[in-house]
Amino acid sequence: MGKILITALIFSISSIGVAQTAPPATPPVATDITAEEIQSFIDDLPRDRVSDKAIRVVETTGDIQIGVFGVYRPDGVTGDVNVHLVDTTEIYYMLKGSATLVTGGTLVEPYPAPGSNNWVRAKAIEDGVTRRVVPGDVIIIPGHTPHWWSELEGEIEYLIFRPDPGKRLQLK
Repeated sequence: MGKILITALIFSISSIGVAQTAPPATPPVATDITAEEIQSFIDDLPRDRVSDKAIRVVETTGDIQIGVFGVYRPDGVTGDVNVHLVDTTEIYYMLKGSATLVTGGTLVEPYPAPGSNNWVRAKAIEDGVTRRVVPGDVIIIPGHTPHWWSELEGEIEYLIFRPDPGKRLQLK
């Protein structure tokens, strides 16, 4: 059994070298956003409505962009279901507050999002996965997946990381 594990480990390590790509001629520059910058950005968002705004959008190696967005949602404003009709995955990181997030399932009374062909809304989700989200939790929502804050336990603040291989986001 030990020989099999060692052989598998050696094969795995050797295949990592094959999967690597050549480094760019000019090494890319890292981007940092401090906790202070994030909190200041979110504190400056309007408090009377849902705000989802880019803190920073940068280009990475491999011709991919990634955006970091700050979101504020006031108590009681759950909003409608969102479905992004693109392959962009969203990664939520809860900073403050607690809420119930529903993903997947079937849309109830879907309608086109005003002003966008890449987005559908709905009044609710049936038979989705429901989970309570608290500070420190991370949720990965693939493109085309319905998602909806069905209940808020007060105001919430969170980050959304949006990898953008289609380059739809404006650099910031």
